[in-house]
Amino acid sequence: MATKYTLLYHPGTPGRGEFIRLALEAAQVPYSDPANASKEGAKEVYSLLGENVTYDAEGNPPPFAPPMMKIAGAGKKGGDLLLSQTPNILLYLGPKLGLSGEDEADVFFVNELTLTALDLCNETHDTHHPIAVMKYYEEQKEEALRRSKDFRESRIPKFLGYFERTLKGNKAGTGKYLVGSKLTYADTTLWHVVDGLYFAFPKEMEARKADFPVVLQDFYEGLKEETGIKAYLASGRRMKFSMCMFRHYPELDRQ
Repeated sequence: MATKYTLLYHPGTPGRGEFIRLALEAAQVPYSDPANASKEGAKEVYSLLGENVTYDAEGNPPPFAPPMMKIAGAGKKGGDLLLSQTPNILLYLGPKLGLSGEDEADVFFVNELTLTALDLCNETHDTHHPIAVMKYYEEQKEEALRRSKDFRESRIPKFLGYFERTLKGNKAGTGKYLVGSKLTYADTTLWHVVDGLYFAFPKEMEARKADFPVVLQDFYEGLKEETGIKAYLASGRRMKFSMCMFRHYPELDRQ
């Protein structure tokens, strides 16, 4: 059956595409993920990324990199709208999925908190690739050890402290939600980042639980009980972390 939303992302890894999946799963809205369905689906993704790709007939600019989202019938000329960049896709989907809060101000509060969570995601990636994205981890291991030490000691507590006080300060959310009294895509985004940190730095995160009990326990465990997320986690469709932003190298964790 055709779906309105098509997620275009690399096959076999959650990656940045998972931020989009979680929003759709939370809202229990059907979508297709062709790269994880067939080799032909993966070809569809990469066909949009060639050096000769430019504006298409619908007026969509060329995407720089996945994730991309194709929305059937939403284009300027009645065809497919093609969006890229994780926060941009979420900003578009949020109001349509009921995940952007209660009013116009909430839309932007949700966006800013999402961007902050994605900053933490980016910094996590840079712990294992601190010098060059295109070089192997083993080629920059010494620098990664130094970067990870600073990340664990300075950046993790800075970000978690921010989200801890944000969750506590949102009285309507009772420690469960970042904005207002119901789930938004800022929550699903932060949850995925925290889940990735538990994978990448399990010893560090375990040691931080007492310092940040709301974000690392109440919020993290509570979001798993949201209807759509609970069903998704139980389905077996959520891919395991692998060679993406969140990687586990024991030597980079707390010793």
